[in-house]
Amino acid sequence: MNQSRQWAIVVVLLLALILGWLVLEQSGDANPLRDLVSRVVSPVQFAVQHLSRPASHAVDRLESRAALSVENETLAEENAALRNEIVRLREAQIENESLRALLNFKSTVPTFQLLSAEVIGHDPNNLIQSLMIDRGALDGIELGMPVLDAEGLVGRISQVSAGSSRVMLITDPSSSVSAQIQRSRDTGVVQGVGGRGLVMHYLPQESLVQPGDMVLTSGLGGNFPRRLVLGQVVEVSHHDAAMFQEAVVTPAVDVGRLEAVMVLLNFAPLETGAQTGD
Repeated sequence: MNQSRQWAIVVVLLLALILGWLVLEQSGDANPLRDLVSRVVSPVQFAVQHLSRPASHAVDRLESRAALSVENETLAEENAALRNEIVRLREAQIENESLRALLNFKSTVPTFQLLSAEVIGHDPNNLIQSLMIDRGALDGIELGMPVLDAEGLVGRISQVSAGSSRVMLITDPSSSVSAQIQRSRDTGVVQGVGGRGLVMHYLPQESLVQPGDMVLTSGLGGNFPRRLVLGQVVEVSHHDAAMFQEAVVTPAVDVGRLEAVMVLLNFAPLETGAQTGD
C-alpha cells in the first residue's frame, strides 16, 4: 500500500469519527467516543497541569521576591531618611540644651560680662591640655581671661590671635588655681595632672576634707574670681609625717566634650603667665 493510499484511509477514518461524534452529540444519548477521548486526554491534562504547577509557583516566587526586594529598598531608604532626621533633631536638641544652660548661667551671674565662643579644636595629647576657640583679639579677648562653662571653670586664655584663642585647661600640668573646700573653708592650690584630672595641694593636716566635698576657686592671688566650681573631692591622701594633705579632685567640667564655652571679659587677672599669638 502506497503512502498516499494510507493518508486517504486516515482522512476517511477521521471524517467518519467526527461524523459519528456529531451524530451521537445530536441524539442526546451517551457518547462513547467522548468518554473514550476524555479517558485518553484527562491523564495527559493532569500530567501537563501537574508538571506546569512548579514552574508557575517558581514564577510566582520570583515575582514575589522581586516585589519584596523593591519594597525592602524603599523601606531602607525611608529608614535612612528617618534616622538622619532623628540625628538632626537630636543635635538641635543638644545644642539648644547647651545654649539654654549657658544662658541660665549668665542670668545667675549678672556681674559677669560673658562672651560665648565655639570650641574649634582640642589638643590631642595629655602633656598639654588646651583647646582652641573661635574668638580672639577682635572680640575683646585678652591673655589670662577666665574661661567658663555652665558647670564650672574650664581654664584661662593662654594665647590670643585676631580671630581665635588658645585656652589652657585647668587639667594642664602647668595650670594652678587657688582653691577652697566649700564645706570646711580650707584653702589650697588645685593643679592639673594631665589626663583630665586635678589634685589639691597644701591642705592643712587638721583639715577635715573628705570625699564628696565641693572645691571652689578662692580668689586668692587674683587670677580667678571667687566661688567658681572646680570639681569634687574623690580621694584624700593623709600622711602623718607630711606637712599637708592632698586631695584628688574630679573636674566639674568634662573638658574633652566641650563644644561651647564662655569667656569672662570684665575680670582682669593680676598675672597671666601666657603669651600673645600673631
